[in-house]
Amino acid sequence: MAVKYRLWQDNRKDSVHNGQWYARTAYEEDDIVTTDELADQIEAATTLTRADVAACIEAFLFYVKRGLLEGKRVQLRRLGTFKVGIHTTPANSVKKFTVAENIKGARVIFTPATTTTYDGNGRKRVKSLLAGVSFREKGFYDVNPPKGKEQNP
Repeated sequence: MAVKYRLWQDNRKDSVHNGQWYARTAYEEDDIVTTDELADQIEAATTLTRADVAACIEAFLFYVKRGLLEGKRVQLRRLGTFKVGIHTTPANSVKKFTVAENIKGARVIFTPATTTTYDGNGRKRVKSLLAGVSFREKGFYDVNPPKGKEQNP
């Protein structure tokens, strides 16, 4: 399988790239792997039951969240690292900075793990989860297909 993409034209009037074409990943509503599907796949590939796998996934999520709430980074070998980032507004001085006034929210930041390979041109860093990725253009365009691209019903 390949990652599907559609071409998109930059139509922002003030953009230096106005009129140029880019690829964007294209997902349909059913292009999703659910927790249940993961549990079924892992059950089929191991000696664990589906219930055991589902329990492991739930425990995994619980302990990742717990680590983040404790202010830790959660690092998973070959997957990546989760950490908390914060949204803030500035204060005029250190003394005027308060959590209530200046910290506006939090987000989860995920940094994928990378592997380093060596070829004739030197080192190349590849995100572990994307090693071997390939791409395929999705045939149907909802609006404004690029010139020369046919509409597929």
